[in-house]
Amino acid sequence: MTTTKMWQADSPSSDTGLREAADLLRAGGLVAFPTETVYGLGADARNTTAVGRIFAAKGRPSDNPLIVHIADPAQLEGLVYPLPPLAEVLMKRFWPGPLTIVLPVVPGAVSPLVTAGLDTVGVRMPNHPSALRLLRLAGCPVAAPSANVSGRPSPTEARHVLDDLEGRIDGVVDGGACGVGLESTVIQLTGSDEIRILRPGGVTPEQLAQAAPGARIDAPSAKAETGSAAEAEAPRSPGMKYAHYAPRGEMVVVDGEPGAVADYIRRVTSNARARGEVTGVLAFEERVHAYDADAALSYGSAGDLEHAAARLYAALRTFDELGVQRIWAEACDERGIGLALMNRLLKAAGGRKVLV
Repeated sequence: MTTTKMWQADSPSSDTGLREAADLLRAGGLVAFPTETVYGLGADARNTTAVGRIFAAKGRPSDNPLIVHIADPAQLEGLVYPLPPLAEVLMKRFWPGPLTIVLPVVPGAVSPLVTAGLDTVGVRMPNHPSALRLLRLAGCPVAAPSANVSGRPSPTEARHVLDDLEGRIDGVVDGGACGVGLESTVIQLTGSDEIRILRPGGVTPEQLAQAAPGARIDAPSAKAETGSAAEAEAPRSPGMKYAHYAPRGEMVVVDGEPGAVADYIRRVTSNARARGEVTGVLAFEERVHAYDADAALSYGSAGDLEHAAARLYAALRTFDELGVQRIWAEACDERGIGLALMNRLLKAAGGRKVLV
């Protein structure tokens, strides 16, 4: 078992800790670090042995590609082929930030494990001071999926990383709670004027349309399409194929008019409690006190979906800590960040959704 070190990003010795973490990355180690979205589990993207340790630590399927993190757009040279003009427009607008762009990769630039054998690689520049400092000190492209056991809710605090991966990785940079709380938006450019959203996230379709008014945005529904024909294809992005973000208890998303949703959830939680099951409800602040579950947790206000997104994964992990067996979650509007929030809710629920 590996001894997992911890460095505080906001301590007086933070630069010393980040230098030690960067040295570990260059030496083939695994280091978890904060970003504005979730904590990532980093390894030198060029080092196949190190990248292989990511898959082993997470229990991640080998055909699920990894996102490469950089600290400066200049690092794209030698990593991907010359950028199309639309990619440059989006990078100037959203980097650093929660946008990953899938681009044709230069052969041999990264380990084939990073790309899952594909001819493309997803790249992003995170908007977090500790992440950027670590990446600059490491001086290499860093492959970094979320720092959790595969399939579990993504970590938004350092303690979540330790809950899943202590003893399996070399270190964790503790930068506090992540601000966005959902993974980056992943896009692929098809032709010169189309943006295909492979995974909704911290950059919304509306923001993409505003940044590139001449482009066509291909935004999927948030509905989890488990077993669809698309999932039979090799995924170009994380989050497209496998069950993700799931708590240990069985979860169902309930959609409909708020009053009908509340009535339904009250009824099913009452029946489940009568059977001796430990119940949980994830609801908006306006209605959370209406539920008589063993654990009723709030996203925050229905009018502030950014806040709800930031709290989602921590809430799912709290249900696990409380031993909740059955969970019902209120659905949300799919506009703005709501598209990504509903995507993660339905992934966490394994596609289970009730319309009332």
